[in-house]
Amino acid sequence: MTAGDPLLRVRGLTKHFRVRGGLVRAVDGLDFEVRAGETLGLVGESGCGKTTTGRLLVRLLEPTGGRIEFAGQDITHAGRRALRPLRSQLQIIFQDPYASLNPRHTVGRIIAMPLQVNGITPPGGTRARVRELMELVGLNPEHYDRYPHEFSGGQRQRVGIARALAPGPRLVVADEPVSALDVSIQAQVVNLLRRLQRELGLAFVLIAHDLAVVRHFCQRVAVMYLGRIVEIGDRDDIYRRPQHPYTRALLAAVPDVTRLGSAGRIRLAGDLPTPLDPPSGCRFRTRCPNARQRCAEQEPALLRRDGGNQATACHFPQSGPLGVERGGVPA
Repeated sequence: MTAGDPLLRVRGLTKHFRVRGGLVRAVDGLDFEVRAGETLGLVGESGCGKTTTGRLLVRLLEPTGGRIEFAGQDITHAGRRALRPLRSQLQIIFQDPYASLNPRHTVGRIIAMPLQVNGITPPGGTRARVRELMELVGLNPEHYDRYPHEFSGGQRQRVGIARALAPGPRLVVADEPVSALDVSIQAQVVNLLRRLQRELGLAFVLIAHDLAVVRHFCQRVAVMYLGRIVEIGDRDDIYRRPQHPYTRALLAAVPDVTRLGSAGRIRLAGDLPTPLDPPSGCRFRTRCPNARQRCAEQEPALLRRDGGNQATACHFPQSGPLGVERGGVPA
């Protein structure tokens, strides 16, 4: 891996699940990269494949096809022995701070587990390192011997963050890290992740459905729909001038406190199609207000246009600020 190479490179990543009714195409050909110290947000409706993607990246799931490279190494189908040297560099924060912590273990033991599993002996000892991590994420080190049920939801998520940081990772996948928390606590946890990213130089893949959280935290954004990326680019480009109709609909659905009612809302017809039988051509065409015959016959490629950094999988991409849908008031 050279200095200019991405830390994580994904090409054609797929994950299909066999069920009684056929084949569920949960993730169906993803291409993206994450550089060291960068934050990439994965957004989309429930069922679009975000969480499955995150679990594939840290190899909690076995990919059906495609390629995952981390730190210059192909880890797509690497076994436990081959992954062991990289496990400490690639960690995950789970969505549910209640289910992801063992209630029979103290938080000190939970945070220390990655150190013990990876055979890491920190200077000063494991207990000292765990107390240092607890303080780093805003927990009282004196609570080392307490159990998860003695903590609030926000505190439990901080325990999960400390556990992910324990082995010194280079990339952290954060799977909806604030969605299970009270709104009043969400901003605190997001600000904590931002501070840790800056101080430790971490790369993040943030999986979220809250577009405000993604805008606050991520430098680049990838929008997923039915197992595919339909648009990817720099945060400012995506939020100010989205090109894909689905991205524009997602952003237009974000409540605008300066306006009353649903003015500017882009209404999508129908429900999300089933990944058991996705539509032909463009998967979004059954709900797209701009769909034409070509959309049913030909699958659009994820392409960059006008020499920019923004790539869109759409035969008829839109241009201009999102404010057009909001009565001429820029979003």
